[in-house]
Amino acid sequence: MDGEIEKFIMYLAVERGLSTSYQSSVRQSLDALRQWAADGDHLLQDIGTEELASFVAKRKDESLGNSSLRILVVHLKVFFRYLTSKGHVIADVAEPLIAPKVEGYLPDTVSVELLTSLLESIDTMKRLGKRDRALLELFYASGLRLSEICQLRLEHYDSEEAVVRVTGKGNKTRLVPVGDAARNAIEMYLRAERGDLVTSKTSSHVFISVRGGALSTDRVRSIVKQRASNAGIETKMYPHLFRHCFATHLLENGADLRVIQEMLGHADISTTQIYTHVDQKRLKGLHQQFHPRG
Repeated sequence: MDGEIEKFIMYLAVERGLSTSYQSSVRQSLDALRQWAADGDHLLQDIGTEELASFVAKRKDESLGNSSLRILVVHLKVFFRYLTSKGHVIADVAEPLIAPKVEGYLPDTVSVELLTSLLESIDTMKRLGKRDRALLELFYASGLRLSEICQLRLEHYDSEEAVVRVTGKGNKTRLVPVGDAARNAIEMYLRAERGDLVTSKTSSHVFISVRGGALSTDRVRSIVKQRASNAGIETKMYPHLFRHCFATHLLENGADLRVIQEMLGHADISTTQIYTHVDQKRLKGLHQQFHPRG
């Protein structure tokens, strides 16, 4: 098993381009599997679904929480999927494993109406209004991570196609559409305001500060919080909330989960599936509210 684990970690690094932190997390899971197999004299070829379920149960007995167990199961699935594709095992024995539910966590979201009121409250005739409107419009239109927004450069934005090219976690590049509202806001900012912020030290970052440098993550958090306060919104607003709303609102309007996964840049569909629970919660709420016997 040692050799196969090392080959798999190399595959994650070279072929998948996944981050060192992700590789370390996978290695930790597989090292535990290797130790369990050695303790029980299990050969890789002899491990089936029942044995993997016993291994997961043992980790649970060792006080591993449900969130960590879910990650463990995902790592087992991708490892055995890899082994099956390479012909090192006959069948994908990890596929039937069911990850434990993580109770009590659902991503925060707000309504389309609240987000619209926030966006439209920004006065683009005032200083930095065009920048901040473009910034928040892009957050909601694209579902980009905070770091991805801050790192976005002019050469990554295609105004004609209305897409941004993003390099996210694991150095994976994806194309994300931005839509007409965000494109119009970005074009207005680039045409009528960004030039006033440029200094001799300004790089090609799309969103820059009053000093001409790229906006920091802390500054963007502050902008979101201040704009929400200016709009009289009492709900806690933060950059990642826009990403949650992007995915949830797409799902509510019928978008395919695989498409949402691609736009969010999730490596595994199980990460994206959390938004189906948000939509189910909304549907249950509507049923209770409007059904005569809800």
